[in-house]
Amino acid sequence: MRWLEQNICAFFNVFLPPPSFSLQPTHHLLHKSSSRYRVVIVIYVFTMAKLPLGNSVLRFCLAAVTIVLTSTTLSEAFSSRPTRCSSTSLFSESSNSGGYVEEYDDFANFSSTQLTSSSPTTSSTDTADVTSTVNNQEDNFLSSLQSRLQQVEDNSTRLPLMILDTMLPRQILQIQIQHPTLKALMKHRVNEETPTLGMLGMARLSTGQTVPLKTGVEVEIIQMEKATDSPPDNTSSSTAGGEEEGWDISLRAGRRFLIDGEVDKTEDGWTEARVKFLDSSEEEETEISSAMKGPSSTESIGDRLSVARAIQKCKEFTAPNMNMNGSLSLVDRWIELAKENERHPGQIDVLLKQLGEIPPEHEPTERALWVGALINPLPSMGVATEIRPALLVSKKAEERVQVALEGLLKSIRHMDGSQRLN
Repeated sequence: MRWLEQNICAFFNVFLPPPSFSLQPTHHLLHKSSSRYRVVIVIYVFTMAKLPLGNSVLRFCLAAVTIVLTSTTLSEAFSSRPTRCSSTSLFSESSNSGGYVEEYDDFANFSSTQLTSSSPTTSSTDTADVTSTVNNQEDNFLSSLQSRLQQVEDNSTRLPLMILDTMLPRQILQIQIQHPTLKALMKHRVNEETPTLGMLGMARLSTGQTVPLKTGVEVEIIQMEKATDSPPDNTSSSTAGGEEEGWDISLRAGRRFLIDGEVDKTEDGWTEARVKFLDSSEEEETEISSAMKGPSSTESIGDRLSVARAIQKCKEFTAPNMNMNGSLSLVDRWIELAKENERHPGQIDVLLKQLGEIPPEHEPTERALWVGALINPLPSMGVATEIRPALLVSKKAEERVQVALEGLLKSIRHMDGSQRLN
């Protein structure tokens, strides 16, 4: 029996020599699901059955039948194996009698034109027309995009102007409006999802004349609702539909700006202008860099140290001061005195909450603006001189710090009675 098994295996390996095939134990052949291997398995198992030793003739006959059937079956199976992959055999049934699925993917007959549309070939004229259409669409898109970008830029640097009161960053102004144009302006800005406008104040010249400032702040509409009551001096205007109702408006000041162009009046009745927003850090860096261009000049050397002196002076706002009661800083002493002179309880606490923490000393411009908003609150307390216009029009950080420092000292002297304001 062992001799017969060895001869069958030798026959498969010698006379049927496909590269990757040799007769292996039954458990290996079970992984082959094709019908040709099932025939081999059945014959192989049947032949390997242990027959009685006395039946030598029957053992010889069964071995011969096994060899013949196995040879015929496997020869047909291997003869149907393709020697080259066919482009039609990709995931398709074979036309041979066995009907097995071929497991090859061949792109020998594949053409890149099959990736294009199956419609008839486009002529060169049609191709030129399509290219021209695409180019026109791209040009239209780019033109529309540039127009939109220009519109966004114009909207971001163009503000409607409101001349009412000088404000500094962080301040909040609460007013009641009844004028139809102002109400239309507020409603328009809110509907456009740009609830901001420019706030300008007035400055008094040495001649006594008052003129609007060219420097202001951008204010945000943080509250807009119908007025619950009317001010005592209410002089509501009348329209065709009856009495004009008032609106309560709250405006919070933010970025400073400088009018950078002509001031125009819109068809809706309000004034608009193109503005340039100002950044304190950029202004101070520009001040230093411009001074460095002429280091040989005495004036340039002085300008170069201007920001450094402004930073040094800023320390006086919060540093302990021996001239103040309890060695308080100037800011703390002013707050202490202001709480004794506030017009209604809690006015200073609300003010400090609105302004937030005082900026650090290495930001002299921002710290000076914070001090100006502190001693000139809205509504006014009447305990300090008006320094907000001077802070807005000053060109250098040192000038702003000096204006704020002088205004703070005068206000403290006025409230403690050592030197009253005129």
